[in-house]
Amino acid sequence: MSQALHPMLNIAIKAARAAGAIINRASLDLDILRINTKGPNDFVSEVDQAAEQVIIETLLQAYPGHGILAEESGREHGARNSEYVWIIDPLDGTTNFIHGFPVYAVSIALAHRGVVQQAVVYDPSRNDLFYATRGRGAFLNDRRLRVSKRTRLQDALIGTGFPFRRGDNFKRYMKMFEEVMQQCAGLRRPGAAALDLCYVAAGYYDGFFETGLNPWDIAAGSLIITEAGGLIGNFTGESDYLYQREVVAGSPRIYGQLVQILSPYSRVIKADEAEGAAAEAGAQATPEQALADSLKAEAPAEAPAPKKGPVRIRKGEAAAPSTGTDTVNQPTPPAEDAPF
Repeated sequence: MSQALHPMLNIAIKAARAAGAIINRASLDLDILRINTKGPNDFVSEVDQAAEQVIIETLLQAYPGHGILAEESGREHGARNSEYVWIIDPLDGTTNFIHGFPVYAVSIALAHRGVVQQAVVYDPSRNDLFYATRGRGAFLNDRRLRVSKRTRLQDALIGTGFPFRRGDNFKRYMKMFEEVMQQCAGLRRPGAAALDLCYVAAGYYDGFFETGLNPWDIAAGSLIITEAGGLIGNFTGESDYLYQREVVAGSPRIYGQLVQILSPYSRVIKADEAEGAAAEAGAQATPEQALADSLKAEAPAEAPAPKKGPVRIRKGEAAAPSTGTDTVNQPTPPAEDAPF
């Protein structure tokens, strides 16, 4: 790599490559792989666990005071009260992997006070390394990434992911799918959200949307997208998508058009009584509590919820990022120096 990388990004790359080596070795002997089921259509293999272990060991060896939020072990490792939290998916696309379908990746992000600052997504089957530091741009190997320049949804290729877990609202998703499908050039579903987001950053896709995702699925890809000039948010265009289990991303113009289509289907649009009661009680949910509450709220709905006010975009313009204190990534122009 020609450019000087942030030390924390270097450690993340080292961890991702170590996990990728484990995954590549295991891909040669899939017949003897031990696989467990976390839920319907939701698998975990010994490779997930071994890859996660080597990632955590590599990160904590360099930064023992940092926290860890990992898909398989949750918050078991690292410092619980650190301002720095590594968000890890050791093998995004496990179902693809165990079937020998070569679309899967390692995803590692570092959040400081809830804002993602470093990101790595490594595709071991192709040896493709996507990475970004906040304010320094996004890269694939040594090539600078920029989102596509397409402006019309009818010309756009859109990525998505199908709901597959128990409790996911498939009928709601099919209505979204139908609306987007009729207005774009094509829809694709490879099955690894971390790579899907990187493909938006690289301009392979013009946009992406999915429901039911967890923070470790999207944390790294979200920074890579914004550093490549794209936008990412929840279905209403707000910037609190990380724990909302719905995400839409794309080049600015395509993102705005997707938000217009998807905003009526947002789970975020709901009555505010519960939030008001929590505020009166002085309660402030942790990200993990927010995720747990979101999971509990996955009740099926036959029809999209009504819109709550206008969507925060102007016709013919890119969606404007939120100016609040939400802990997500919105695009920033490339800067010379990293913020920390």
